This record gives sequence, structure tokens and C-alpha cells, in this order.
Amino acid sequence: MGQPQYVVGIDIAAETFTATVLSPPDQIVLVSEQIVNGPEGYQQFLSELKQHHVGRKRSVVVMEATGVYGEQLCYYLYANGYQVAVEPPHAVKKAFRFKQKNDTVDSRQIAEYGCRFFDILRFWKPKTEILEQIQTLLTTREQLTKQRTASQNALQMLRRKVIQTPLAVATYEENVERLGEQIKRIDQAIKELIDQDPTLRQKGNLANKVPGVGLLLTANLMVITGGFCHHVNPKSLAAYLGICPYEHTSGTSVRRKDHSDRRGTGRIRKLLYLASLSVKEHNRPFRAYFYRKVAEGKSQRLVLNNIANRLLKVICATVKSQIPYHENYRSIHPALIK
Repeated sequence: MGQPQYVVGIDIAAETFTATVLSPPDQIVLVSEQIVNGPEGYQQFLSELKQHHVGRKRSVVVMEATGVYGEQLCYYLYANGYQVAVEPPHAVKKAFRFKQKNDTVDSRQIAEYGCRFFDILRFWKPKTEILEQIQTLLTTREQLTKQRTASQNALQMLRRKVIQTPLAVATYEENVERLGEQIKRIDQAIKELIDQDPTLRQKGNLANKVPGVGLLLTANLMVITGGFCHHVNPKSLAAYLGICPYEHTSGTSVRRKDHSDRRGTGRIRKLLYLASLSVKEHNRPFRAYFYRKVAEGKSQRLVLNNIANRLLKVICATVKSQIPYHENYRSIHPALIK
């Protein structure tokens, strides 16, 4: 699709949403405020678009990623043939420096963002039922893990008190045990969902053979890449997750160290960091790489981030090539084969 004739910016909340329609570069076609965030409001919104001749083939709808608030609207617009782009809120905010903020201003900024950055918009598509369930289970697991950690910390504190309260201690012990069992059940359910789909099972097995990679990291990567079907590019994926280092230099006076923005999904960054710690200790090539770089003066955290990038590159390569990981594999330039 070429440059659209209309860009629709939507600022969405729990109960309502506001929409601004722009004809690039900056001509306002329609501003619709306080639309009900539900089926009735969606029908009203589409009617207004049709009245202003904003057809589905000539327009793009852009909104910020706001969790479940915009999910139903995304499904509705997609089912009616509209192209929908869901962008990270920080990316939209970074593009503007206006101090004024309200729903109308926000929707116009989102529409302007869509006009300016149309060539890099990430178009939304509904996940398969299995991936949607896996994503929900991963989110639930993360919440339960936080609750278990909080209970474990509270239990440790109670056990250190001089005057003991057996009922409080027993309550936290039961809570920790119950949460642990629920987490195990979720892990088993995620594995069973992956095994239901032959393609997901095959790609999951390939990813799991990479050192340091387990069920959770594989499942999270499946969710954000649509089952390893979209955006399976290690560089763009690293940038999306926030582990890609960026240079910050200018002339001879500005010489900051390269750093990652850490604005991606924190859950996957944490899993990649844990995987890099694991291979640093238990995998010979990665362990040798780690100590060699540290001996050269690199910080340990930087080297671990580099290992995380390497692991991501290996995962993408094995899944795309469908060739299992081999520790002693060495690539050969095609010219040398001839």
C-alpha cells in the first residue's frame, strides 16, 4: 500500500475514545470525541468515517498500545477491512514536544505520527487462538510470580522476628506453596498449547536446543513474532526488545558509551539476561567469549548484553533455517566453497 489518503489517529481509554482524521500532511477532515468504547460506538465511528468518504482502502488507523482497552476496537476495524497500526506510546511521545495534553490533542498527534512515520508503522494482525492463550498465560504467570516473591519476602521477614506469630507464618507458607503449584500448572498448559500446533512445536523445539533457551523465553518470542512468522530479524527484534546498543557521539566533545534504550518488553529482556548468565557459566564457547571480553576491559554487563544479542541471533537463524543448533558449527563463505 502506498501513502494513504487519510490517517486516523485514535486516543483510546477504558470507556471512550477520541479520533482525528487527517489528510496528509496536516489537513483535518474529522474530529470525533467521546465515542463509546464498545460495539455501539464502533458502529457510530464507522458511519462517521463513511459520511466523510474515509474508505477502508484509502486510510490507515493508528493508535497507541494500551493493553486491553484497544483490543476490541482493533479486532472490529480489522474485521471491517481497515489497516490498523498499534504503536508504542513512547515512540509517539518522543516525536512531539507539546506541553498541552488532552484526548483531542493526543488523537491529532497520533494521526500526525502516522503521517510522518507511515513507512515504519507496524501493522496489527490478530494472533491465532493458541498464541492469544499463550500470551494470557504468560501475563498471568508473571503476576503470580510477583505475588509469590512478595509472599516469600514477607515470610522471610516474619521468621526473623523475635516474637513469632504461627498463624501469619503458616498463611504465607500456604500462599507460597499454592502459587508455586499454579505456576507449574501454567507452565504445563503453555507446553501443551505449543504441542497442539505442529508448526509451533517444531519451531519451539529448534529454539529450545539453543543453549540457555527454555520454555518461557521460547513462548515469549513466539508471541511477539506471531509464532516466528513475523519480524524474525535479530537486529530489529533486538531494537524492539531494547537490548540493541546505540552509539552516542558527536565531534570530539561528546563521547558517551554505547547503551541500549531498554524500552522494550521487560519480561523478555529479563529472560534473555538470565539465559546469558546461564551460557556464561555452562557453555564453553560463550564462557570463553565472556572472559576474553572482560579481560579486554569491557564491563561484565555489556558483555552479557552482547551474549543476549548473540543468543537472539542464533535463535532466529535456527528457526528460519530449520537447522538445529550445533556447538561446533562454523559458517563458510560461499566463495571459499567454489
